[in-house]
Amino acid sequence: MNRRDFIQKSSLAATMTSLLPRGIEDSPQPSDRVRLGFIGVGLRGQSHLQQALFRSDVDINAICDIDPNAIEATLKLIQKAGKKKPTVYSNGDEDFLNMVKRDDLDGILIATPWEWHVPMALAAMNAGKYTAVEVSATVTLQESWDLVDTYEKTGSHCMILENVCYRRDVMAVMNMIRKGMFGEMLYAHCGYQHDLRGIKLNDGKSNNLGVEFGEKGYSEAKWRTQHSVDRNGDIYPTHGLGPVAHWLDINRGNRMMYLTSMATKSRGLHKYIVDHGGPNHPNAEVKFALGDIVTTNIQCHNGENIVLIHDTNSPRSYSLGFRAQGTEGIWMNDGNSIYLEGVSPKEHVSEPAAPYLQKYDHPLWAKHEKEAENAGHGGIDYFVFRGFVEAIKRKVAPPIDVYDAAAWSAISPLSELSIARGSSPVEIPDFTRGKWRNNTRIFGLNNEF
Repeated sequence: MNRRDFIQKSSLAATMTSLLPRGIEDSPQPSDRVRLGFIGVGLRGQSHLQQALFRSDVDINAICDIDPNAIEATLKLIQKAGKKKPTVYSNGDEDFLNMVKRDDLDGILIATPWEWHVPMALAAMNAGKYTAVEVSATVTLQESWDLVDTYEKTGSHCMILENVCYRRDVMAVMNMIRKGMFGEMLYAHCGYQHDLRGIKLNDGKSNNLGVEFGEKGYSEAKWRTQHSVDRNGDIYPTHGLGPVAHWLDINRGNRMMYLTSMATKSRGLHKYIVDHGGPNHPNAEVKFALGDIVTTNIQCHNGENIVLIHDTNSPRSYSLGFRAQGTEGIWMNDGNSIYLEGVSPKEHVSEPAAPYLQKYDHPLWAKHEKEAENAGHGGIDYFVFRGFVEAIKRKVAPPIDVYDAAAWSAISPLSELSIARGSSPVEIPDFTRGKWRNNTRIFGLNNEF
């Protein structure tokens, strides 16, 4: 069943009596334990599930996936950890609707293909569950509004699992920004610059530089590459934008106003297919809409600019390209250099940033460094999962909330619209409906859980 058919056939799901909205505060829940269900237990879902297995205060009561191999691998992980076998939901695309009805789930974590994020999140939120959704949270502008509207209707919190917000260096820089080390912020640069051309075949061999996607693809190649065929815009904005949004207090005293985007020609994926599969390979005939490098410029209410880059189809080293610049200094991730006026020893000469990042290490990292050692992506997976679990235990908003999920993810369809209109400016909606003016910070506070 494709997503359009699903939406048409299950439009009444939100009004089913079994899914009637129920406030989080009204849900019976032990304060010392969290009971979770996982929708999507492929490679990314298993990574989150492993974090749950490391914690003694988390029970895994249900898992859901249509891939029997993913279910089998996940059950082996749980068995190896000596945990109780969860109930399995794998009876077709809509079986997650049965899972979210359970009374023994406090929260649901979603790690599925992008187009399923919102239908699944809405079902979980309407069932009164805390919901965590992988990045990007939404694909369309309407989906961003759907998340916000459902939260405001039900009171069920939704957290976007943007793990890069917890990267140690960007949190240290955020700490410096909040202490005024850079003066008044003017500009931020970020992006997702990651060579993703090496698509594996469905045997999953690490040395197999295949050129297949769809049914012949492996893992994300089964669905992600299709977005490059159909769309031209920044289709994966949140890894860069999330941390920068915290630097600039987006949705909390500041907001993004409008953007302009432009894209280069599309060459990288076609060239890769020809180089590795030959000019006669069937995929050599595929026309890719996505420009190899997409650049988006964002204007903020308080006068700052953000430049956001999407670059996944070119030969390059990995970089999220972070740069923080204010009236009194600049930090650049590439090269890890810093210059602070009146502080750096040589005028107009950058110096290594490492001593500053160590000095201004965020208290969360200083406190939980040991616990994060077993987590993926350099420890940041520990923090993002922890933020979700601790919010459930305390019955409070997660540190990255539904308004963040809506605004950051909306950059994708808005960038597509700008490019389609000849790089004309496109307004970014205020998903907080004015609350941004008085909202206070919730992410990265020294006393965060």
